[in-house]
Amino acid sequence: MMKPKLKPLHWDKVRASSDRAMVWDQLKSSSFQLNEEMIETLFTVSASTVNAKDGGRRHIIPDMNQQNLVLDPKKSQNIAILLRALNVTVDEVCEALVEGNADTLGTELLESLLKMAPTKEEERKLKEFKDETPFKLGTAEAFLKAVLDIPFAFKRVDAMLYIANFESEVEHLTRSFDTLESACKELKSSRMFLKLLEAVLKTGNRMNVGTNRGDAQAFKLDTLLKLVDVKGADGKTTLLHFVVQEIIRAEGARLSGVNHHPNAEKSQQSTLQDEVQFRKLGLQVVSRLSGELTNVKKAAAMDAEVLSNDVSKLATGISKIMEVVKLNAELPLKDGTGKFCDSMTEFLKKAEGEIANVQAQEGIAFSMVKGLTEYFHGDSGKEEAHPLRLFMVVRDFLSILDQVCKDVGKINERTMVNSGRQIQIPANPSLLQVFPGFNERQQSSSSDDESSSSS
Repeated sequence: MMKPKLKPLHWDKVRASSDRAMVWDQLKSSSFQLNEEMIETLFTVSASTVNAKDGGRRHIIPDMNQQNLVLDPKKSQNIAILLRALNVTVDEVCEALVEGNADTLGTELLESLLKMAPTKEEERKLKEFKDETPFKLGTAEAFLKAVLDIPFAFKRVDAMLYIANFESEVEHLTRSFDTLESACKELKSSRMFLKLLEAVLKTGNRMNVGTNRGDAQAFKLDTLLKLVDVKGADGKTTLLHFVVQEIIRAEGARLSGVNHHPNAEKSQQSTLQDEVQFRKLGLQVVSRLSGELTNVKKAAAMDAEVLSNDVSKLATGISKIMEVVKLNAELPLKDGTGKFCDSMTEFLKKAEGEIANVQAQEGIAFSMVKGLTEYFHGDSGKEEAHPLRLFMVVRDFLSILDQVCKDVGKINERTMVNSGRQIQIPANPSLLQVFPGFNERQQSSSSDDESSSSS
């Protein structure tokens, strides 16, 4: 059986060399099996392009005469490939467009159809094309011509794409605004976050005594990110390490029901081993903060401007439906035009209510965010250029806090290992773990005092 003629592949052949090893020597004839059926389906030369005799002379009819009468050749080819990939018939597409059935086509197909939209010139040529002409339309042209026979076809496609995406857009926006509301509630009601702010405020005021930065009543949350920049005498321990150690000690003692006042009598002080156990309990409480503020971290990843634009697009997009309904309503009732208008009108009734709900939720969410910013930053919160920046600051701080908690946990583990040794406990035992040099300096000072008294 004679094999069909395929389209040629123009290449430059390389002459095999008998005295030089080449990559081609490594190829095995059995390593690749050619799919004859597929290659013949894809690349067989069309019968219309076969050479024909005309007065003893050979003429080749260009392929573009057959396949690209209207569209740019590349565009025509891309549309034809896309249609094969989508595995959809002309009748299925046209029926869905006539009835306004967005679910039948789906988002992917509708987006692809929009990309196929012809220019005004291409549309004019396709509509003027007569079937009795000697050349047939190519696959892409024939498809577009059938679609263009439907009134306002691509306006319908645009409207139906809006409908196909509508529910997912509403769900996304609703979920986003729910997250913002939850983030505001989480941060405002977090006992541990408030405890951290209190500890930082007291520590900061102590460090700023005698300066114009002292006696502060509040601070911007950006300060939390600077705590790791202030390092202790050992060059490693940061101010945040100190604050965390103080909090976990207090929290551990609170959970254990022990008086943890730093000036308590020595008889009331815990042993170092008990102290480590308190810290272990307290560390668990502080470490949970990041998990308690999950919605805050989600909110930090959002963009307020993008959310507002999405709501605006959702609201203005409804005009696409109204426009195409109005245009089709002006046409004589034929070919299912009534079905399309009925389908669109039914969608409009539901959509307008849902859009109103989303807009209301947007107002509530951003109002809560504004209130939260002012709750922490006072009047200066009104100056924030980015509404969600507060969440970004807290998210970044939580990331730093998680690392510091790990560091503190390791310090406390080492302390527990050494807890069997005789160690003098300072009035504020937290200094022992946070600033290890404290105990050495204290012991040195005690030795000096003894030397002075003996002399």
